Amino acid sequence: MTVHAPKHAFTVEEYHRMAEAGIFTEDDRVELIEGEVLEMAAIGRRHAGCVNRLTRLFTQGAGDRAVVSVQNPVQVGELSEPEPDLTLARPRDDFYSEGHPAAGDILLLVEVTDTSHRYDEVKIAVYARHGVPEVWQVEVEEGAVTVFREPSLEGYRAIHTAGRGVILSPAALPDLRIPVAEILGGD
Repeated sequence: MTVHAPKHAFTVEEYHRMAEAGIFTEDDRVELIEGEVLEMAAIGRRHAGCVNRLTRLFTQGAGDRAVVSVQNPVQVGELSEPEPDLTLARPRDDFYSEGHPAAGDILLLVEVTDTSHRYDEVKIAVYARHGVPEVWQVEVEEGAVTVFREPSLEGYRAIHTAGRGVILSPAALPDLRIPVAEILGGD
């Protein structure tokens, strides 16, 4: 006999208190998604290389127009605090040391996918429901970047996939031109 008891959905505040109590540490690879504390996949070499390339491209290209944050938390709603691979957030004097960026602070989120497609799909749906304006999903194995724009409660309304010959620009920084080939590198 299987018992299906209701789950307790942890809030971001409870999640922080658990960390403060030592239930998990900064070295634990976990994030809060829709009230559940989930273990993140290990970061492979290709994934890490792609994040490093993205960091260089966005740091050089965005300059002072955005805070480039790598694998740091963002708060989307009261029940989710994911750690996207890269975030472009609105500039702030404290560089978000007084609080993680919220959906309204985010210009662009980037998730790099190699083995975590289904998990990233869940996160992308959460981003849409909370109004994150744009998400790029870098699909390392497929050699493409899927761009999600126009968030709604049902998901993103505008979705397109770009291959190596395409140059992408974040909607919030339209003059910033990022070639997909440079994101993917020679992998």
